[in-house]
Amino acid sequence: MGSLAYREDLGEEKNSAFTWELEANSRDYNSQFKEKSFLCWQRRKHKSNVIHTAKYNVFSFLPLNLYEQFHRVSNLYFLFIIILQGLPEISTLPWFTLFVPLICLLVIRATRDLVDDIGRHRSDRIINNRPCQTLVGKSFLWRKWEDLYVGDVVCLHKDNIVPADLLLLASTEPSSLCYVETADIDGETNLKFRQAPPVTHHELTSIRKMASFQGKVVCEEPNSRLHHFVGCLEWNGRKHPLDIGNVLLRGCKVRNTDTCYGLVIYAGFDTKIMRNCGKIHLKRSRIDRLLNRLVALVRRPRPPPSSSGPPFPSCAKIFLSLVLISVALSLGFWSKVKEFKAKHHYVSPRHVQSVAAETFLTFWGFFILLSVMVPMAMFIMVEFIYLGNSMFINWDVHMYYAPQDVPAKARSTSLNDQLGQVGYVFSDKTGTLTQNVMTFKKCCIAGIVYGPDDEEEAPCKGNPYLWNKFADGKFPYRNAELLRAVRGRTDEAVREFWRLLAICHTVMVQEKDHQPVYQAASPDEEALVTAARNFGYVFVARTQDSITVMELGDKRVYQVLAMMDFNSMRKRMSVLVRNPEGAIYLYTKGADVVIFERLSKKGMTEWTTEEALASFAEETLRTLCLAYKRVDEDTYEEWRQRHREASLRLQNRAHALHQVYEEMEKGLQLLGATAIEDRLQDGVCDTIQCLKQGNIKVWVLTGDKQETAVNIGFACQLLSENMLILEEKEITRILEAYWGSNDGLLAGQGLLQSRFLQQTKVAMVINGEFLDQLLLSLRKEPRALVRDEDVDVDVEEAWQERGERTTDFLRAQRVSLMWRTLGIQLRGTGLGPRVKDSGARDGPEVRRERAFVELAARCQAVICCRVTPKQKALIVALVKKYQRAVTLAIGDGANDVNMIKTADVGVGLAGPEGMQAVQNSDYALAQFCFLKRLLLVHGRWSYVRVCKFLRYFVYKTLASMMAQVWFAFYSGFTAQPLYEGWFLALFNLLFSTLPVLYIGLFEQDVSAERSLELPQLYIAGQKDELFNYWVFLQALAHGTATSLVNFFVTLWVSHDSAGPTSFSDYQSFSVVVALSSLLSITMEAILIIKYWTVLSVLAIFLSFCFYVVVTWGCQSFWLFQISPENFPFLYADRNVLSHPSILLVILLNVSLNTLPTLALRVIYQALEKPRPKEVEEAPSEDITAVEPAPYLRRESRRRRSSYAFSHREGYAELITQGTILRRAPGVDNDLLMGQIIPCHEELSPSIQESPRCSRKMSLLGKTGHQHRGKVSSRDGGRAARRPQIPGSPRELAVRGVPGDVAGGAGGVTVVEGEGAGAVGVPPPPQQPADEGGKVSPVG
Repeated sequence: MGSLAYREDLGEEKNSAFTWELEANSRDYNSQFKEKSFLCWQRRKHKSNVIHTAKYNVFSFLPLNLYEQFHRVSNLYFLFIIILQGLPEISTLPWFTLFVPLICLLVIRATRDLVDDIGRHRSDRIINNRPCQTLVGKSFLWRKWEDLYVGDVVCLHKDNIVPADLLLLASTEPSSLCYVETADIDGETNLKFRQAPPVTHHELTSIRKMASFQGKVVCEEPNSRLHHFVGCLEWNGRKHPLDIGNVLLRGCKVRNTDTCYGLVIYAGFDTKIMRNCGKIHLKRSRIDRLLNRLVALVRRPRPPPSSSGPPFPSCAKIFLSLVLISVALSLGFWSKVKEFKAKHHYVSPRHVQSVAAETFLTFWGFFILLSVMVPMAMFIMVEFIYLGNSMFINWDVHMYYAPQDVPAKARSTSLNDQLGQVGYVFSDKTGTLTQNVMTFKKCCIAGIVYGPDDEEEAPCKGNPYLWNKFADGKFPYRNAELLRAVRGRTDEAVREFWRLLAICHTVMVQEKDHQPVYQAASPDEEALVTAARNFGYVFVARTQDSITVMELGDKRVYQVLAMMDFNSMRKRMSVLVRNPEGAIYLYTKGADVVIFERLSKKGMTEWTTEEALASFAEETLRTLCLAYKRVDEDTYEEWRQRHREASLRLQNRAHALHQVYEEMEKGLQLLGATAIEDRLQDGVCDTIQCLKQGNIKVWVLTGDKQETAVNIGFACQLLSENMLILEEKEITRILEAYWGSNDGLLAGQGLLQSRFLQQTKVAMVINGEFLDQLLLSLRKEPRALVRDEDVDVDVEEAWQERGERTTDFLRAQRVSLMWRTLGIQLRGTGLGPRVKDSGARDGPEVRRERAFVELAARCQAVICCRVTPKQKALIVALVKKYQRAVTLAIGDGANDVNMIKTADVGVGLAGPEGMQAVQNSDYALAQFCFLKRLLLVHGRWSYVRVCKFLRYFVYKTLASMMAQVWFAFYSGFTAQPLYEGWFLALFNLLFSTLPVLYIGLFEQDVSAERSLELPQLYIAGQKDELFNYWVFLQALAHGTATSLVNFFVTLWVSHDSAGPTSFSDYQSFSVVVALSSLLSITMEAILIIKYWTVLSVLAIFLSFCFYVVVTWGCQSFWLFQISPENFPFLYADRNVLSHPSILLVILLNVSLNTLPTLALRVIYQALEKPRPKEVEEAPSEDITAVEPAPYLRRESRRRRSSYAFSHREGYAELITQGTILRRAPGVDNDLLMGQIIPCHEELSPSIQESPRCSRKMSLLGKTGHQHRGKVSSRDGGRAARRPQIPGSPRELAVRGVPGDVAGGAGGVTVVEGEGAGAVGVPPPPQQPADEGGKVSPVG
């Protein structure tokens, strides 16, 4: 089996050629491009924008569904038996006894598939019928999304969802910028900016010019690389380059932009979001697969020792067993047929064929007779049990989320028992673990910590910010002491602290109703600027070179001399300003690890601030340190000259600017620190702890930065302070240890396992780029390591020189070489495959994959940062491939869809970020905390119920039907049925149905509360302890023993007996054996049921009632007169039950079957030892970590930095260049002034409502306020506000519609990084590619 990573990338190279061509406003030109479809048939190369995620249509449903259903081996088996039953020569049972149940089973499954597919059709209709404005002729008319084609020009307004991948042509914003939100894609509400090419920005200034636009776009073929796009625009004889910064991806939402115009490049399934959606996988539970293996002879390879379940040996299944038994009985007939003919001469005329022919027909007769050993009723009842357990999930009020009126929903009815066997949970971060709401929680100024006031001790009477007319009334933070210090104007540190927050940022502001309205690129910055606003330092205006702040009622204008932008390498942002008095100040905010290195001194204030930062880190708050210094005029003039020289450099400009910034950002004076809470969803910590106690490993897969992901890892207690965290350097050292261990001393020992992993709590934190270096195949390594234009380049390394990049390439090449060496040595270590000669069969990439998964599986937690949707799915697939564990993926965004589809169980969270994850999931929840009850209660119950149901069903089938085999030895091997035909037909459907159905639907070994209190009970499902081959063989043996007792004890008692009380005749003997079997299996049900209710008593009582009523009817004289052949047992039960001696025989049979079983179970429970502590469990929290191996020694840290900031690089450059700033009224002549867009009169009024397209000031409002009560510092404060703008009723309606891709949409992450090309302002000519503003990936 080849490398998964290699196979994932195979198709990408094919799509790198620039063969995709289209022309604007010319459907005739675009329709001429064709591609080969089938044989000589051709179809349009450019797909329409119609999305079809449903599996069936009206014509294909019946044949396709039947085709899928008969892919199940069990259905083929039943169909084969029905065909045999239709042949009179070999039929021993009526054909309808199996045909009717099979039809019922097919109808039930087809109905379930039809209902699911109707839901997908509805989702597709909602998406395809969304309205958008399309340029038709010389005006924009309302059309549906499904009517869009490549080359169409569309008009979008604020809060519209982008319908296809568009080339941005122009917008109403300055420089044709367009702000987009990718919440429906990756759950992030941070704004990203895109910009139209300069040529279309300047030329397409009216709708008339839009209509005459005939530009041609030549670009790469459709592919799944979200962060990458290369093409060119050919117009008026000139070519203009295009990159990802000019493209609006389908699924984004337009924000803070009144109107924008785009050209459709990719539509429908050619869009990047749909290319990332992944394939629909047919998901089946472990037990379902085991049942199908039991029906027919199917080999399954023995899983590796790392598997959580027991090894499954290859053995003969039921089908083979039936064949062998039928052959044995037929051979018995062969040997006895001559003796039988001589002894029973009166039946000789019936044997007209040869002995061989009669033996052949007898074989098939026995095969039909024994076919009831694979009962159809079991498969029918399994469907009802799955449906019932799914309904219990839907009805659980403990998983109902009242604030959003969202209940839990089981979208799949066939995976309930799989919920009780989950070994790995793969979770998204943003919107899944967190609420993505930033709240200003605490601050430290001059060493003094100001936390929120305790409302119980000092209740706040009214709003303390009423004195400030600009204050935000919904700001949750309250501290009376700090407010007095601010209004007292005596503390210099307090004044500079809030002044810094009001000045050092990239927030834009607009005025609305005499109040400032902020538009921020991240919720962190908005929370900080809003905090300064409420404490009297109000940011009110900004120009290209100035910023205006209202300081406690006094208006002050600061001249901006320089803005040193934030990026992931610098981890800080600085602003150099001249205050109204003429003094120059540098204000800096950033990570503590970089700010403390640049302080002029370290005194008591710095030490107390460090203690406060440690306290904030323990509370898992996101921290920023604030510092400033005064700069004298001479120093500034010298620095300004060097800054100007660095800005004018044509080569290595970014590196030169970085060095200049370093010179200025020294000798700082610490002001304090801020602490912002990234609110976790309720109950996340408790849920993760319960899952870990249940031996469920939680991995976090996110597109966010490492600092943010690690901080959330500590917040949700996935990581702990005493945990050894393996990062890239540590993993590299481990590989070097393997690389250097050539002396063979480690052979036969698991190095990682024996050295530290069993004694130390270990976690792994990696990013997507490092993952690519580890997992790409040998052929693809150069593409992963060489930073060319087709590959991602991290923002942090944008300023690196070519020599430095060469060093990184050599280092990465060495890591790859070490992995290859490690792959060769795997068999001698504890990490490699333990299968003989596996190294010879597996390629190097497979060995690397196996080693990585084994290493990660031994960690207590794994966090993967900056991973793409495809990488998320790859990680899940790797764990499924090498660990053979049941995987569960949970997420809320479309970038999680691929992961959700790949996992064995997919859970989607319904929230404000969209419904793509829910529409592609197996189970829908409203909150992450409900996952605990879904797995530990419903999942475990379903697993216990299904396993107990299957074991009991196998037992009762064998207990009743094996008597047919023993009877063959006394019937001349003639395939004569022992039981009455109607007893055989109705035994599994009616006589024993209700008790076993009760077990499958209502059985509980412990209550729900107890299941949550003892998560360790969940481990039984992970190990397949309740139903496996051993349990199956036990059920076979138990059932066989019961049948032996019932048959031979009855035969022994009735031997050589005669008279009115004798039951040695065929019918009486049959009735006694049948009653003994029915009562014995009923007593077994009574013994195994642990949860007794009225329903259980009623089920057992009604089963006996059904037997009495049906037997009385079938053995009545009236039916005997109608059809003696079909109803031959006339009054058989009445004659037998009228004799007490016969009742004693039945009682003897039941006692012999029940008492020994009961005694064995009591003895077993008395001798059973308590479950030993699981090896897979994480070490206890109070265990002191041992000294790690030498190659894992980490740099010493006095405390953990909790720095995290979601700001994006590039906005400072837009501000200083004036690109992002609006001009005065009358000056702006960029775009489409005075144009009125007509509406399509034929559409309904609900679609005709057009968002206003007149030129407005774009702003980032604050809606969706969540005002919450005060809670403790650890649990978080009131929610901050989200950067959103209320739209018109129509806009709100459009926004409320579920996200872009329903039913089969792929999850995507808008990855904006260097590898994606410059985002925002294109670099000027001759400027290096790394100079443009870059935006980090989010997830």
